[in-house]
Amino acid sequence: MKYILAIDQGTTSSRAILFDEGMQVTATAQEEFSQHFPASGWVEHEPDQIWSTAINMCREVMEKADVQTQNIASIGITNQRETTIVWDKVTGRPIYNAIVWQDRRTSDLCKSLKADGSEPMITRKTGLLLDPYFSATKIKWILDNVNGARAKAANGDLLFGTVDCFLLWKLTDGKTHATDATNAARTMLYDIQLGSWDEEICNLLNIPMNLLPEVRDCASDFGTTSPSLLGGVIPIHGIAGDQQAATIGQACFTPGMLKSTYGTGCFALLNTGDQLVTSRNRLLGTIAYQLNGKTTYALEGSIFVAGAVVQWLRDGLGIVGHASETQKMAEAAGDDQNVYMVPAFTGLGAPYWDAECRGAIFGLTRSSNQNDLARAALESVGYQTRDLLEAMQNDWAGSTKGILRVDGGMSANGWAMQFLADVLGTPVDRPNILETTALGAAWLAGMHSGIYADQSEFANNWRLERRFTPSMDAGTRDSRYAGWKDAVSRCLTDR
Repeated sequence: MKYILAIDQGTTSSRAILFDEGMQVTATAQEEFSQHFPASGWVEHEPDQIWSTAINMCREVMEKADVQTQNIASIGITNQRETTIVWDKVTGRPIYNAIVWQDRRTSDLCKSLKADGSEPMITRKTGLLLDPYFSATKIKWILDNVNGARAKAANGDLLFGTVDCFLLWKLTDGKTHATDATNAARTMLYDIQLGSWDEEICNLLNIPMNLLPEVRDCASDFGTTSPSLLGGVIPIHGIAGDQQAATIGQACFTPGMLKSTYGTGCFALLNTGDQLVTSRNRLLGTIAYQLNGKTTYALEGSIFVAGAVVQWLRDGLGIVGHASETQKMAEAAGDDQNVYMVPAFTGLGAPYWDAECRGAIFGLTRSSNQNDLARAALESVGYQTRDLLEAMQNDWAGSTKGILRVDGGMSANGWAMQFLADVLGTPVDRPNILETTALGAAWLAGMHSGIYADQSEFANNWRLERRFTPSMDAGTRDSRYAGWKDAVSRCLTDR
């Protein structure tokens, strides 16, 4: 028996999952790590903790399954995107904490660059909007604010990477400084049509190009693990950013197919084939995947807070002990309550892109209780998803398939998924395997290793676990959504 080891390095935890030759989960190991909030709107991780939890989970999952390195055909990596790490090329030590994708510290820099008229050029080349979300301004901040960093960068002594790149560098003992096209596409430094790092943007931000990794296909030869790490040498054959890996894991290989992943944030991707769509509704053009040198594009909408709103109910308010409790609480909430929660803890993403917006709760009455808050929290994810899908339908001239495939931790919540179908007026399909992000990374590695089938057979093997069919009447749906739009309008800073 041969196995594929998937490393799923997320925003709040690192996981390792072993898949067998039939792409079934054999064993899983997961460990949370620390979140740091040094200032309002700032979010950081410790890179060494990201690394230690990732490699420890690989060891743990192998021990659980009693699997040795010789039984593992290859490794696939998927990761939280945009999170930025700069480290010393010689010592391997990060020169600053990882600045997380949620971090908003470079908002003023982005505003200044927009005022200078730089955004149209950046969008034309990268498909992205000028926003603190992406890696580029985070790199500039580190180089500008860490003592000696600029001089070391100029001397070629520093390396930049998104989390996949950092893990790859550590796994190969510094032999491979590379990333894949999907992660490169999220840095705001990569021309996604030419397939190369962009000198003009790097010069604009004063980022030396010698920091940047080599960019490869999602399924490629990324090197091998150092023998000392896992007891032997294992090839690394797959890398994709988490949302692109989920798109692959959901087998969204046909233009018009749509998936939405509900983790810490929510990210909807619409496959647009070989067409890079320029959004009129402040969505992102991005790379869905790159295989055999061919790039497939997507329209993406990003919600910064999805599962994180349930974490806030648990950790911030203390009204739930576990995320799963929100389903019964939502079911128990009063239908006569019209409570809206706008979870703009770190600003609002697509289609608003308001970095300074902050969260609010509207419609509270004397009879409102914790059940109503739980319901409003879950509903906020459905409303934000409708924001994205309406923008996509306005941008995409092609025909969507009319069904949303969902995955991620929150997709296990049946109440939330039924509300999603209701507020969208669209069937919502939940697959048998919810670990689609890890599955996508595993398929990339296994396909490149000759263990797994090609795209078409993989797509044919996708299996539905449950379809949620809309049951809300159109009048109620639109009335509830109008209330959401009103609540958001009250929070936006440019209203």
